[in-house]
Formats: sequence, C-alpha cells, structure tokens
Amino acid sequence: MEGSVEGLQGQLKAAKRNVFLLSTVQALLGAAPPLTFALGGLATYQMLGEDKSLATAPLTGFNVGVALGAVAVAIASRFLGRQAGFMLGALMGAVGAGVAAVALFRSDFWLFAIGLMMIGVSGGFTQKIRFAAADVSPSFYKPKAISWILAAGIVSAILGPQLAIWFKDLFEPVGFAGAFVALIPLSLVAILILAALRLPEAGVRTAEDAPVRPLREIVLTQRFITGMVCGIGSYALMTFMMTGAPLAMVIGCGFSTELATLGIQWHVLAMFAPSFFTGMLITRLGTEKVVAAGLVILMACAVVAHMGIELWNFWGALVLLGVGWNFGFIGSTAIVASSYRPHEADKVQGFHDIILFGTVALSSFSSGKVFTAWGWEAMNLVIWPVTILCLALIFLLMRRTAATKAA
Repeated sequence: MEGSVEGLQGQLKAAKRNVFLLSTVQALLGAAPPLTFALGGLATYQMLGEDKSLATAPLTGFNVGVALGAVAVAIASRFLGRQAGFMLGALMGAVGAGVAAVALFRSDFWLFAIGLMMIGVSGGFTQKIRFAAADVSPSFYKPKAISWILAAGIVSAILGPQLAIWFKDLFEPVGFAGAFVALIPLSLVAILILAALRLPEAGVRTAEDAPVRPLREIVLTQRFITGMVCGIGSYALMTFMMTGAPLAMVIGCGFSTELATLGIQWHVLAMFAPSFFTGMLITRLGTEKVVAAGLVILMACAVVAHMGIELWNFWGALVLLGVGWNFGFIGSTAIVASSYRPHEADKVQGFHDIILFGTVALSSFSSGKVFTAWGWEAMNLVIWPVTILCLALIFLLMRRTAATKAA
C-alpha cells in the first residue's frame, strides 16, 4: 500500500513538472492565434480591391492549417516521438510567421494565406499539448492538467495583442509585418523549453490493457459524440464571432485598430482566465454541468451583441464569448478524454481534432462572407441554433449518466 502511494506521488510530481513546461510552451506559442486574428483580417482587407468578401480567407487558411496540424502531429508523434513532434510544430510557426511578413512586404494575398496556414499548422501541434498534459497525468489530475495548460493562455492573451500593438508599424509604410516578425523568437524559445521535457510516449500498451477498440466503436458512443459536438459548437462559434468582430468594429463602426485589438485581448483573457478554477468546477459539479453553463454564457454573448454597436457591446460580447468558450471547450475536452483508453489516444484525438478544426476553418471563412453580405447582427443570430442543439445533447448525456448511477 505504501509503495503504491509513493508511486502515485512520483507520477503526480512528474506530471506537474511536465504540465509546467507544457504550460510555458503553450503561453509562448499561444500568442500567435490572437495576434493573427487581431490583424489578419484587417491586413487582408487592405490588400483586396473592391470585393472585400475574402477578407477572412487567410484566417480560414490558418484554421485549415490547424486541422492539417492535428493530423500531422499524430504522424510526427508516431515516427519522431511527441517531444520532437512538438519541436517541429514550433519551428513551423517560426517559418510561417516569416512567410506572412514577407507576404505583407510584397502585398501578396496568396502568400499571406500560405504563411497563416503554416502558423495554423503550428497551432494544430500546439492544440495537442492539452491532450499530452492529460495523458501523462493520473486520472484525478487530468481536468486540472487541462485547465493549467489553457490557463497559460492568459499570458498569450496579453502577449499576442500587445505584440500586435507594439510592432504592427515597425516596418512602416508596410503595416502589420513587424507583428508577425515578433512571433519568430517566441517559437525559438519554445523549442528550447520543449528540449527539456521528459515526456513519456502515449499509446504504449501493457499486458493488463484491454484490447484496442475499433475507432468506429469509440466515436459512435454517446459520450464521445456529445463531447465532440459541444467542443465543435463552442470553438466554431468563438472563431466565427472573433474573426468577424475586428471587421465589424473597424470597418463597420469606425473604431480604431487599437480598440479592436484591445477587444480581442479582453476576449482572449476571458477565454483563459477562468481556467484557474474550471478544473475545480468540473471536479465539484461534473463536466456536463460546466459545459451547459458555458453554452448559456454563449447565449448571453448573443444577447449583449444584439443590444447595440457601442464599444461596450463589442467588448462585453467578446468577454462573454471567451468565458463561454472556456467552460464549453474545457468541459467538452474532458468528456472526450474520458471516452477512450490511454492506448487508444492517438487515433481518437487525431479523428477528433481533424473534424473540430475542419469545422472551425469553415466557420472563419463563413464569418467574412456573412459579415459582408448581412452584417454583424446576422452573425449574432448563428449562436442560437448551435447552443440549443448542444444543450439538448448535454441534457441527454446527463440523464443517461444519472440513470447509469441509479442502476
């Protein structure tokens, strides 16, 4: 008994060390998405002629890159190991930032889209960090591990938009290029930190493990479907609204780029700040209730956005959007993580993330189209059907869980 307790304490200590290092990497690499979303649409808008409907297309390239990265990280982890895979992803981010900066100097729309896609691929690798933290942690520490990884986004929320504000005019008259150049040293520092990891490989089977189930069997379970749909709903709505908000503020309402960027900063802070206690809420209340709370907060975001187009409406809606995403996505990730066994992790996570970020890519592309065609008000209406569907699935899962416990 004493030996097992000591062994568990050793596992927890090792997990906390890895989570700390992974959180630091997450904080550095996580600065790229808020910077990209704060400036990407505006930079593209300036490149385009009369037809501005493709202003968010390079941001769609970013999200397509995330989806591709979700597949690439599984392949890289299998052949190179997870540690080397993460290092490769960070390097891809540095190269992509350089390509994006060159594209801005050349005013090259398609090269800019490629650069953002490469940054997105790096983001796909970074998304795997939350699963890596969960996989190397004892079962009781998994929700907290996921929460701490996402809590590192508080640093990203400050760092990314501030880099955008500080360096966007560094190479005037070429706007925004300096901000992307500033991402390069962050990626290089992340590579050095990743080199210090002692990360056990995922998916290693032991003699005591149950047989590996077919992927089809796992992904058709009610628990996996509910977790994936609610995760997709939370993430896609967040991306849809966040992508369109800077355009609505600057182009639609005449606010400055700085105010729009600060709005994104408050949004990203709201995305990650609750992570300090989201894990505790999951432990006390259960994942389903936390996800349901997140969906209700997303509805509140729509209400505030519907009320007007003053600065406080945009900032208030973006803050609620961030908090709703946090509860919805962390809870959904925990539900998905509980639907498979450790040695089934890679294939299930790869399937989950390619569907997730493929849908997110479509949401960012449609954001520019919907804003150009129908405006900000129409964008807010999209929140309602998605959140209602997700709430229905969560309530069905809660009923089944309660019935199982009663039996």
